[in-house]
This record gives sequence, C-alpha cells and structure tokens, in this order.
Amino acid sequence: MSRLALAAAVIAGLLASTVALRAQRAPASPQTGLPPDILALACAPAGAHGQPDSALRVTGGQDAFTRRNYGPGDLITINAGTNNGMQVGQEFFVRRLQKERDRAVTRETPGTIRTAGWIRVYAVDDEMSLATIQYACDNVETGDYLEPFVLPTATPRGPKTGKPEKGNYARVIAGNDRKLVFATGEYVIIDRGKDHGIVPGSQFVVYNDKKQPGNFLFESAEAVAVDVRETSSTLHVTFSRMPVTVNDYVAIRK
Repeated sequence: MSRLALAAAVIAGLLASTVALRAQRAPASPQTGLPPDILALACAPAGAHGQPDSALRVTGGQDAFTRRNYGPGDLITINAGTNNGMQVGQEFFVRRLQKERDRAVTRETPGTIRTAGWIRVYAVDDEMSLATIQYACDNVETGDYLEPFVLPTATPRGPKTGKPEKGNYARVIAGNDRKLVFATGEYVIIDRGKDHGIVPGSQFVVYNDKKQPGNFLFESAEAVAVDVRETSSTLHVTFSRMPVTVNDYVAIRK
C-alpha cells in the first residue's frame, strides 16, 4: 500500500472512531409551526431583580467528553427525576440569569433573563432525566435553570392614545447578553412593571437625554409592553428615530 493510501486509511479510521465517540443524538425536534412574532416573543429578554427560584438545572449531556453548550439534536441531563415529579413529555423553558460581573442582582443593579429555548423530557429515572431541545433561541448551557413552558400570547396593538406621563420616568436596562443599544423591532427591558400599573399593551414613549443644559429630552422611539412582571417589563420597539440605549427615559401613555 502506498503512503498516500495508508494515510487515507488512517484518516478514515480516525473519523469513524470520532463519530462513534460523539454525543448520543436525540430524536429530531419537530417544526414548531409557530408564527415568527410568537417565537420572537418567547425568546425575548426579561428583567430580574433577584436570583431565580427554580432548583431545576441543566447538568450536562450525553457525551464522551465534557461540554458546556448544547443545541438541537443533543440530549441534555436535568438534575431531577421521578422522585421530583418529573414525567416524560413535560416541557420547560431553559433560561439563564445574566448580570454584571461580581455584582449582586438587586432592584438597583438589575440583571437580564436570557431564554435559551425550550425542552421536552425524553426519559426519566429516580433522580435525573434526559431531555431534547425543542427550540433554540441561543445555546443551552450547563447550569441554565428551567421554568414551566407556557407559550406567550400576542399582545393587542391599538392606535397611539394618551399623552406620555412626563416626570415619572422608567429607565431602560440592559438586554440579552447585556446588550446596550436597540433598534426598531427589538425588545428592551424597563425597570417598572405591575408595581406601577403597567399591563400588556401599555404604550410608551422613549426619550434620549442629550445632556444639553436647558434643552428638552429628545423623543426617540415608541414601544409597547408585551411581557409584564412585578417590577420590570419587556417592551417591543415599534418605531425609532434613533437607537434606544440603556438608561434612556421611558414614559407611559396615560
């Protein structure tokens, strides 16, 4: 056998052994059949003012080597089984808390909830479960936490009504992956929620402070609330004259 043929045979053998050592593959995930606006809303960020309550975590995958990131087609493990009430077919959102390094998540220093996607439980034993990734907004990572899966509903969009309530402003906080700048069609988080009477469908005007003494705030964008929590809300930017940035002022239309 020539050296070239021998080298080709060795490479083929290595590739075959590599395939054998890859992760056990999950059954193919079905198409969601969901409209783009619902998928975008399901993946939208949310604000956080504390640590998540859920004890359910992604603990790894079915691999012959250590990994931290997983996507569709991978089997992942969960730190709960039948002893914790887990059942085949249950679905969960996979989420992670993003924050500034070495800073606690509080009302004064909020974090961002990043939705990585959602999963379905595939097999269970007493203390652990295997799950398949049904839809990926981002990579699923070891340590991500789980919350019950409930699809969002589209938010009614009405015409702009009411004048913005000036002098009583919310502020824009960081988005997915601590993003600081946003455009039309994207989602932003503000530091007020049900505690200030905000409901899904509430309309807002976003203002940029050019920091010019004696000047008005610049009306930079329009937005509508699509997800409202106790102390934060996620807004969909429906129109912008300039990019929306962290710390911009936000006024609700009353």
